[in-house]
Amino acid sequence: MQSTQYYPVIMTDDVTGTASFYRQHFRFAPTFESDWYVHLQSTEKEAVNLAVLKGDHETIPAKGRGQVSGLLLNFEVENVDEIYERVSGADVPILLGLRDEPFGQRHFIAEDPSGVLIDVIKPIPPSPEFLAQYAPDAVPN
Repeated sequence: MQSTQYYPVIMTDDVTGTASFYRQHFRFAPTFESDWYVHLQSTEKEAVNLAVLKGDHETIPAKGRGQVSGLLLNFEVENVDEIYERVSGADVPILLGLRDEPFGQRHFIAEDPSGVLIDVIKPIPPSPEFLAQYAPDAVPN
């Protein structure tokens, strides 16, 4: 399969509120907007897309209708400290404060209005223990 695009779709009861959250705090803008579906695109990198869908919409098979469960969105960024400062000063729940991980990430985890976890990450050099687990061409700088 050769995909032409890939993006997550968040199913929720609150399409407007969830889309507004990503617009306000993570710099997304709508490219399509209705009361049951909003397609969002990053205002900083057009290849980064996200959609929000009414969880019980008729286009979703009955078995799949409902709420998001167990979803973690990762956003790799250049300046995680700036984003942490901006969103932690807003009304955004921070579930894990900004910290460095030995496996090669400086990150924090926030939560959107639908319960989706958002991991904002800046790759950093891993500890020697974790360095051996990386493919040679995948080691963060």
